[in-house]
Amino acid sequence: MKDAIHNPLIIQSDRAILLEVDNPRYEEARDALAAFAELEKSPEHIHTYRITPLSVWNACAAGHGGDAIVATLCNLAKYPPPEHVMTEIRDFASRYGRLHITRDEDGLLLTANDPALREEIARHEKLRSILGERLESGTFRIDPVHRGILKQALIKIGYPAEDLAGYCDGETLEIILRTKTRSGMPFSPRHYQSDAVDSFHVNGTARGGSGVIVLPCGAGKTIVGMTCMEKLQMSTLILATNVTAVRQWIAEILDKTSLHEDQVGEYSGKVKDIRPITVSTYQIMTYRKHVDASFDHLQLFDKREWGLIIYDEVHLLPAPIFQITASIQARRRLGLTATLVREDGREDDVFALIGPKRYDVPWKILEKQGWIAKARCEEIRVRMDNKLRMHYATADKRGKFRIASENPRKLAVARKLLRRHQNDPVLIIGMYVEQLRHIASELDIPVLTGSTGQAKREKLFADFREGRVKVLACSKIANFSVDLPDAAAAIQISGTFGSRQEEAQRLGRVLRPKKGENQAHFYSLVSHETVEQDFAMNRQLFLCEQGYEYHIRHE
Repeated sequence: MKDAIHNPLIIQSDRAILLEVDNPRYEEARDALAAFAELEKSPEHIHTYRITPLSVWNACAAGHGGDAIVATLCNLAKYPPPEHVMTEIRDFASRYGRLHITRDEDGLLLTANDPALREEIARHEKLRSILGERLESGTFRIDPVHRGILKQALIKIGYPAEDLAGYCDGETLEIILRTKTRSGMPFSPRHYQSDAVDSFHVNGTARGGSGVIVLPCGAGKTIVGMTCMEKLQMSTLILATNVTAVRQWIAEILDKTSLHEDQVGEYSGKVKDIRPITVSTYQIMTYRKHVDASFDHLQLFDKREWGLIIYDEVHLLPAPIFQITASIQARRRLGLTATLVREDGREDDVFALIGPKRYDVPWKILEKQGWIAKARCEEIRVRMDNKLRMHYATADKRGKFRIASENPRKLAVARKLLRRHQNDPVLIIGMYVEQLRHIASELDIPVLTGSTGQAKREKLFADFREGRVKVLACSKIANFSVDLPDAAAAIQISGTFGSRQEEAQRLGRVLRPKKGENQAHFYSLVSHETVEQDFAMNRQLFLCEQGYEYHIRHE
């Protein structure tokens, strides 16, 4: 360890890891940690990561074993790592796959080769009602209906089961990716998209067929989904975040595959067209007439023999979809997302019910390869005038956040940024509709909110893409699955408290490759010395984890 003093990591006894930013091996360490640790804090000079059981299990599922994680930490550590932390990492890793769900001619089985572990799960109060007959071989019979519930219960007690029971084959459907799009452009999946598909498919074995692919916005997650469809050649149900995203999926499928219009259907509020490939929204799937009513449209899961279900933006999966997903574990499941971070803390349910992380690539690597734009992230701290600051000082916590978010001085800063980007297409994104409408009125630009009709949304998105509209103000509807490939800059005037996932998605609005220098700009306007500034630090965590620096200046 003679030269280790120059290494960038300090590993602490509570599984926290301190990473020195001003260290020659910073980028190497940051990219390594992304595979098995979670970023918690990112001030200027020292970033804090933490190793958790779930972060280790996701790493194991992606092919990083406990010994490999320990070796990486030892290689990058400034001081000898605490021995008990290395032991805990190996213990977490050993728990992944110690239990197996398999299938025989009579149904499903849960197998634990460790006799003590068998006794522990047999006596656990939450498992007793799920486990069926105990066989002489030490395995347990499982009702297929309980397959998902069992996996949820096992991960909660710290023993994620590896599901090797396989899947039912859905309706067959010939799907061929075009070598030229309908519009005549050459097309083929990029190398990392093909790698992601291979990691999900695993040559068609029971070890594949379920899991999550993590790629940045603009990196072509839709193409990953279509390539998986081609691999499986089966009828597919796709769930997306909104109707705009549904229609983008349909347009992409028709443009880049051999499928025809009569094979691809939209299932939304106004259209109920069930076809071999059907694209729907989480909103319609979770619709019910009142709080005690049943969910009218969950039956879509059983309308056809789906061979694959794709969950777009899987980090937004609502609770009722978790419930139905628990009951359809025999169907292949693909989750697509830019970040596994969930604001409700249910990352372990995604792991248990959709599947583990199968593929992830640091955003900066794709940036260096030119697949996504280079992005400069800038936080601009805006002063409040004295009268507003007094109003802020006397407000409650929620009131303080809104007052800071709607700081009128942000309008002047936005004007200045628009002059800087007068020749670029720019998005202004915010949380509060009245604030957006006021800014849009002052700047004489169109505004899109949740109440904007679908036809008007699509027209404005088309006008923006084709250059007829240079600046567009959008509420949270622009956070997810909206194809705005020509956006060169985004100005975030307000956000959802400390939402890391929202920050990642909003940056994603400008990450699609650009002509020329391939440069994008992301501005976040934050009221100086307020709770909004505190929340902004948390929002930036995910982007710092991916290697983006936030340049801070004051107005």
